[in-house]
Amino acid sequence: MELKKNPKADLENRRGLYLEIGLVVILVAALVAFNVKSYDKEEKEAIERVASEEQEEIIIQTQQEELPPPPPPEQPEVTTEFEVVEDEAEIKNELVVNAEVTDDTKNIEITPVKIEEEEEEEDVQIFTVVENDPEFPGGMEALYKYLRDNIKYPQLARDNNITGKVYVTFVVERDGSIANPRVLKDIGGGCGQEAIRVVKSMPKWSPGKQRGKAVRVQFNLPVSFNLQ
Repeated sequence: MELKKNPKADLENRRGLYLEIGLVVILVAALVAFNVKSYDKEEKEAIERVASEEQEEIIIQTQQEELPPPPPPEQPEVTTEFEVVEDEAEIKNELVVNAEVTDDTKNIEITPVKIEEEEEEEDVQIFTVVENDPEFPGGMEALYKYLRDNIKYPQLARDNNITGKVYVTFVVERDGSIANPRVLKDIGGGCGQEAIRVVKSMPKWSPGKQRGKAVRVQFNLPVSFNLQ
């Protein structure tokens, strides 16, 4: 005997309907769950906000009243008492100056005292650069001629064939005289001593001038020693 299935009991025909019903149920459940979570979140934030507002303290600013400064201490009054005396009463410790005009005092003449200005101290500064340099009488050519005519070649330097230049420095004073000669560079053999001797024997120079006034000037001079 062959069994026949009741068409009403066949669920395959209603599969699509059940699927749609299930999707609707899932969607409704998701919406309900979302609304519940949103409500819980808003309620939680509201509770926290109320709690924080309750914790705020109310600060009342108070202004301190400035007290007036204390009054200055009272100073005792100083009173001066004057004693009235009669014209004929004798006053002690009275200073009396007697000035009598005589013939001698009439002829006294008051003459103003003249204060002489102290002379300025001599300028001791030594210049190295001036407006007008000091000059040997007759100029530089005359100076070199004077050195050639007066230098005696030291025998020690001649024997050892020593030649070269000795540099000498000295001060030309305000009157043109030579002071403090010394050797800056020597070549040996007695040449430095001979150069100093000749420099000391030089005649007076024309002094250097600064702003029209004679001043002390440092002068450097090369002295040549050559064998012929």
